[in-house]
Amino acid sequence: MSPAPSGSSVSPLQAAKDVQHAERVVLAAQATPQEDALERALRPKLLNDYVGQAKVREQLDIFIGAAKQRNEALDHVLLFGPPGLGKTTLSHIIAHELGVNLRQTSGPVL
Repeated sequence: MSPAPSGSSVSPLQAAKDVQHAERVVLAAQATPQEDALERALRPKLLNDYVGQAKVREQLDIFIGAAKQRNEALDHVLLFGPPGLGKTTLSHIIAHELGVNLRQTSGPVL
């Protein structure tokens, strides 16, 4: 580890702590109602409008089509992974494709 540049009074350890604190602050920020409305408006509504994850789209298309043909509810769907992969968007698409309502919550709330 190299020493702090001359003229800098912040140690590398302190700089790392500052970055971690800043990340927590940014992640803790809540979206405004306007940001939420914009996100909902821009989110794809149909599976054909969803870009990316071709295998997931293909499988969901089969599952949704089969449930519609049987005129039954979709059995179970488990979407998992790190943030930003489209799990929430896919959940909304599934609900829209099946014509049902979706209630969104988070684990800690339960």
